[in-house]
Amino acid sequence: MLDSTDTKLLAALQKNAHLTAQELGELLNLSPSQAGRRRQRLESEGYIQAYCARLDPAKLGLTVQGFVHVNLGSHGPEQSQSFSRLVSTRPEITSAWTMTGEADYLLRVYCSDLQALNQLIHEILLPHPAVARVQSQIVMAQLKRDAPLPT
Repeated sequence: MLDSTDTKLLAALQKNAHLTAQELGELLNLSPSQAGRRRQRLESEGYIQAYCARLDPAKLGLTVQGFVHVNLGSHGPEQSQSFSRLVSTRPEITSAWTMTGEADYLLRVYCSDLQALNQLIHEILLPHPAVARVQSQIVMAQLKRDAPLPT
């Protein structure tokens, strides 16, 4: 069970994963050792899965962000596993979800330009034997970055 101190600690770390035990202790009115132990417990219990850096796609030359809806022609386990393997090998696919509704999968992609997106769709996704249909949407502007989870 999480108490209010745990949720405050998680919220603080989502904003800044570099907070030291000293800084967390000050925020939470705990000693640095207590704050550090709480963080370690939350890590070991799986509440904190990883720490990572958020990079600027534009500075990396990734000027096209898109969402790609994928429909499979058939829905057997082999087709789903084969498509999942393809998704896992493509670095430009940064997130993938199975969906209810019209699309079977929703892929979030970052590409250097429209030609790279076109190649991903026409040379990688559509030729896959399980894929029946692909529809893409290009992001014009991102109004809100991936936000911290509500705690």
